[in-house]
Amino acid sequence: MIGRDKELRTLRRLLADAAAGHGSAMLIHGAAGVGKSALLRTVGAEAIESGFKVLRTSGVEPEQWLPFAALQMLLQPVAHGMKDLSAPHRSALSGAFGVRDTEPEIYRVGLAVLELLADEANQQPLLLLVDDLQWIDSSSRDVLKFVARRTNDLAIQVIAAARIQYSESYVLLDIPLQPLSRPAAAELLDVGAPDLLASLRALILERAAGNPLALVELPKAVQGVTAQMDDLPLTQRLEDAFSARSDSVSRECRTLLLVLAAEPSAPLNLLLELSSRISGSAVSVDAVQEAVDADLVTLVGYTAEFRHPLMRTAIYTHATLADRLATHRALASVMDDTPERQLAHEAAATIGPDEELAARLERFADVSQARGKAAAAVPALRQAADLVLDAQRRTGILVRAAELSSEINHRISVQMLLNRTDMSGLGRVERARLMVVSDSSAFEPGEPQRRIQEMVTAAAGAFDAGAGDVAENLLWRASARCFFQDGEAQVRAQAAAELDRWNPDPNAPHVLAVRAYTEPFRHGADVIARLGGIRADHQDGRMLHFLGSGAMVIGDISRATQYLALATAAWRSQGRLGLLARSLAASWPQVYLGQLERAREESAEGLALAEETGEWIVWLGLKATAGLVAALRGETEQAARMIGELRLHSLFLGMPFVTVMAQQTDGLLALFDGRAMEAYDVLARAFDPVDPHYHSVSRWLLAPDLADAAVAAGTVKQARELLADLPDLTRRLPSEMMVVAHAYTDAVLAPDDTAEERYAAALAALPADWTLSRARLHLHHGRWLRRQRRNVDARHPLRLARTEFDRVGAQPWAEMAREQLRATGESNGRRHANTGEQLSAQEMQIALLASQGLSNREIGQRLFISHRTVGAHLYRIYPRLGITGRGKLAAALAALHDEQPTSDVSSAPE
Repeated sequence: MIGRDKELRTLRRLLADAAAGHGSAMLIHGAAGVGKSALLRTVGAEAIESGFKVLRTSGVEPEQWLPFAALQMLLQPVAHGMKDLSAPHRSALSGAFGVRDTEPEIYRVGLAVLELLADEANQQPLLLLVDDLQWIDSSSRDVLKFVARRTNDLAIQVIAAARIQYSESYVLLDIPLQPLSRPAAAELLDVGAPDLLASLRALILERAAGNPLALVELPKAVQGVTAQMDDLPLTQRLEDAFSARSDSVSRECRTLLLVLAAEPSAPLNLLLELSSRISGSAVSVDAVQEAVDADLVTLVGYTAEFRHPLMRTAIYTHATLADRLATHRALASVMDDTPERQLAHEAAATIGPDEELAARLERFADVSQARGKAAAAVPALRQAADLVLDAQRRTGILVRAAELSSEINHRISVQMLLNRTDMSGLGRVERARLMVVSDSSAFEPGEPQRRIQEMVTAAAGAFDAGAGDVAENLLWRASARCFFQDGEAQVRAQAAAELDRWNPDPNAPHVLAVRAYTEPFRHGADVIARLGGIRADHQDGRMLHFLGSGAMVIGDISRATQYLALATAAWRSQGRLGLLARSLAASWPQVYLGQLERAREESAEGLALAEETGEWIVWLGLKATAGLVAALRGETEQAARMIGELRLHSLFLGMPFVTVMAQQTDGLLALFDGRAMEAYDVLARAFDPVDPHYHSVSRWLLAPDLADAAVAAGTVKQARELLADLPDLTRRLPSEMMVVAHAYTDAVLAPDDTAEERYAAALAALPADWTLSRARLHLHHGRWLRRQRRNVDARHPLRLARTEFDRVGAQPWAEMAREQLRATGESNGRRHANTGEQLSAQEMQIALLASQGLSNREIGQRLFISHRTVGAHLYRIYPRLGITGRGKLAAALAALHDEQPTSDVSSAPE
C-alpha cells in the first residue's frame, strides 16, 4: 500500500501480539474512500501468510436491521465448531440464527460466540475483519463489541472499520485514517494513471484531496465529469463517476446492478431471475461479467458484491424513481420466506400513505417484539410511521420505535427517532414515555431543576391518563435525579408530593426508593423502618435494586449492600449487563464497611460493564469508588489518576453525587500525605452549599474525614461550626451514615475533659458492620491517650486499629497506627502483604471462585469471559501465591487473609 506504512506497522504489531495469545481490538475510522477497506484487505492477506485464520464480515445498509446478519456471515468458516459447544451455547447460536422462534439475550449469544472463537483460536490464531461497522445490524454489533472487549488473553485480533469514530466503547484502540499526504497521493495517481495530461493530473490531485478511492476512480471518468467537478463534495464526485461508468453498460446490466443495489444479499440466481422479469428480456451471466469488467462489481464465489459501498449508493440514487419502485415490487413478490425483507421492499415500493401496509408492519413488529426480536421490530415501526396520515398515530409509532431502540441500546437510532417526533402531537402518555426514553438513552445534565419539574409534571399527566406504569417509571427517574444532581428543596418536595397524590402502597419498593431519593430527612426514619420489614423476592432484580438504592442514598449502608448483592446475583443470572453494572454500585457502601477488597473487585467489574453498555452515570459513581478504594489502600498515584479522569468527564460537574466523592478522595490523599490544612480546606468545601462539590445528603459520609483533618490542621473549632446541624439531622434521619458521622465527630472533636466518655459512647454507638470506622476511632483514641501521656493505655486501641487496618488493606491508616505504637515504646511486627496487593481485581475474583470449586467454564459464565481467559489468569495466579495447582487455592487464600502482623511487647512492660 502507498502512504500507509505507519498504520501497517501498528496493525502488524497487533497481529504479532495476538499470535502470542494477547489479542485486542482496533477500530479504523475515516471518510468514505480513504482506504479503510484496502487496509483491511492488506492486513488480512498478511495475516493468512503468517498463519492466521481470517474471518470477515461487513455491514450493508439495507441489512442493518436484520438481526445477527453480519454475525452469521462472520462465523460461517468456523460454524463446524458449534457442535462442540455446550448445550446452552448451541441453543443461543441457534436462536440467533433463526432456528428458534425466540431471540436469545445478547449476552448469551456473545458468550457463545466468544467460546466458539476461543476454542478455534486455541488451534489457530484468528483475525476478525469487520468492514463498514456503521451499517452492521445492532444485534451483531453488540455481540462483536462483547467479544472485542474480551480478547486480551486469547489469540484473537479484531479489526473493524467505520466512517465514524464511535463514542461508545466498541474497542479500546483506534486509528483515525487521514487522507494521503501530497507525495503519497501523487505516487498513487501516477501508478494508476501514468499518462494523464499535467493539467488533468493537477486537477485530480486537488479535487481528490488525498482520498485514495478518488485518486483511483476519478481518472477513469475524468473526461466526462471534469467540467462539473468544481462545486461537488468529494463523495458526490465519486458517486457521479460511478454512475457515469454504469451509463456505458447495457440496459440488462444496469437492471441487474439496480436489483443488487436494492437487495445486496440476493444470490446470483435471484438477481438474474428478477432482472429478467423487470427488463422484460433474459438477463444472463454475461450481464454479471459486464459489471465485473466495468470495475463496479466483484464476485466472491457465486455472490456478486459492489467493489465499494459508494458504488451501490450511486447506482441506486441515480436510477429513475419508476425503476426503483419496480425493483422493490419485484423483490417483495419473491420474499415470502423472509417477511421482514418482504415488508421492507413493499414499503420502499409505496408512495404516500398506506394504512393497510402500516398496520401490517405494526403487526410484524408486535410478533417480533413478543419473540424478543426488538432489532427486527424497530425498522418495521419506522417504516410504518412513514405510511400513516394521522400525526398523532405517527408520533405514537415513533415513540414505540424509540423505546425498543433504547431497549437494544441503539442510542443513535433513538436520537434519530426522537428528532422525527412531532412534540406538538404528543398526548400525555406519549410525552411521558418519550421522557423515559430520552432520560435513559441521552441523559441531559443541564438545568436539573427544570428537567426534574418537567418529568414530575409529565408523570402526573400519565398517571391521570391511566398509564400508571409509565408514570411510576418516570417519577422514579425524576426522583433519582434529585439524588444524582442534588435537586433543590422545591423540586424534591414537588416529586414527593406527586407520589403522595397517588396514595400508593407505603411498603412498595419503588415508593420507598422515591421517598428516600426525594426527602430523606423527612421520610428517612419511616423508610428505614419499612426496609427492615420487607420480604424481597431474590429473583426480582428491579425490586431489589429499588430497595438497595433507596437504602444506599439515605446511608442505610449495611442493608444497601445486602439488597444490592441480591440484585447483582439476579441480574448476573439473567445476563442483564447494564443493570448488573448499576447494582455493582454497591461497591460504594462496601467501602464504609471495610470491605475494600470486595469493593475493588466489584467497582472494577462494574466499570468495565458500564463502559461496555454506555451506562455513564453509573460509570461516574464506580470510577469515584475505585479512586476512593485506591486511596485507602495507599495506591496514591492510581487514586489521583482515577479522580483526574473522573473530573475530565463531561457529566462530572453536573453530578454532585460524584463531585462530593471526588472531593473526599482528594482530601484523604492530602491528609495521608501530611498536608493537613490543604486536606481540611478540600473537605470543608463539600459542606459549602454554593460549592459544586456539595451534596446535601452524601456530604455526611465525609464528616469523619473532616474531623480527622481538623484535628491534624488545628481547625477543630471551624469543623464544629460546619457540623452544627448534624445532631438534629441525625435525629430526623437515624441511618447508619448519620449515626456514624455524629458519633465519630462527637468523639474526635471533643474537648479533653469529655473525650474519654465520648470515645466510649461513640464506640458503643457504631453499627457492628462499620469495622473501618471503629478502627479509625481506635486510632484517634490511642492518639488522644498519647497526648495525655498515657502511652501504656494507648497501646490497646492502637493495636486494635493496626490489626483491623491490616486485615482490610487500609495501608495509610495501618502505617499511622504503627507509628503511634512505636511512639508508645512498642515495637511492631512486619506487615504481611494483603492478598489484594498480589492480585488484580479480576484475578482476585477468579481465584476466589476457583477456590470455591467452580470450573473454568462456570467462572467464565459468571464473569462473562471465556473459559480460556479464566485458565490464562489462573496460570498467572498460581506462582504469585506460591502454589502449583487449583487444589491449593483455598488454603493459600485463607492463609493470606488470616495472617496478622505480630507484635513484640516484651520490651515495653504494661
